[in-house]
Amino acid sequence: MEKSKIKILLVDDEPDILDFVSYNLKAEGYKVHTASSGRSGVSKAREVKPDLILLDVMMPEMDGIEACDHIRRLPGLEHTIIAFLTARGEDYSQVAGFEAGADDYITKPVKPKVLMSRIKALLRRRPMPEQEVPGKIEFEDLIIDPERYHVELKGAVIELPRKEFELLSLLASKPGKVFAREEIMDRIWGTVVIVGGRTIDVHIRKLREKIGDDRIKTVKGVGYKFEIEN
Repeated sequence: MEKSKIKILLVDDEPDILDFVSYNLKAEGYKVHTASSGRSGVSKAREVKPDLILLDVMMPEMDGIEACDHIRRLPGLEHTIIAFLTARGEDYSQVAGFEAGADDYITKPVKPKVLMSRIKALLRRRPMPEQEVPGKIEFEDLIIDPERYHVELKGAVIELPRKEFELLSLLASKPGKVFAREEIMDRIWGTVVIVGGRTIDVHIRKLREKIGDDRIKTVKGVGYKFEIEN
C-alpha cells in the first residue's frame, strides 16, 4: 500500500510530541490524524479506522492502556497495529499494555529515523486484504475462526485481544506440536519488534484464564503446545 494511503493516528497529551512526531510522519508521506487524550483517541480511531496507532500511556481522563482496550473492542479495528509511544519503561507498564492488546512498546525519547524504522516494520506485519486467511479451527467444544477473529467455547463467545487470539490460533493450528518460544515470538510479534521476555508468559496466562488450564501445556525449557481434551 502506498504511504499516502496509510492512516496513522497519534494520541498524546503533549503538544510538542504531537507536532514533532506528526511532522516526521507527514514528511515520510503518511496520512496523519491526532488526538490529545485517550478518550478523544478512541473516538478518532472509531471515525478514521487507522492502519496504525501510536498511543501514549500517561494521559488525563483515560490513560493509554484503557484507551487501547477500548479500541481493540471496536468493530473493524481487528488488524490495526497499536504501539505505545511513551516515556514509561517499567515492566509492569509493558505487561499491562500487551494485556490490553498492544503490538509494540516504543520508549521516548526516540530518534526520528529509529521511530520511522519501527513503524515501517510494524506496517509490514499488518495483514493485507488479499492475504489468505487460515481456515476455521474446530474441536468438540472450541471453535476458532480467524476470518472473523471469533472464538467460541462450549457455545459461549470468548473475547480475546488480538495477540491472544493469534497466539491461540497458532498453537491450536497443530495440536500436539511443541512451539518453541523463539518461533512463537517470531510468528506472533516478529523478529523486528522488541518486546519483554515476559510477554509470551503473560499472554499464555491470560489465555488459560479464559479457555482453561488444561488446553495449553508448558514444555519446560522449550515452549508451549496445545492439547485436545480427551
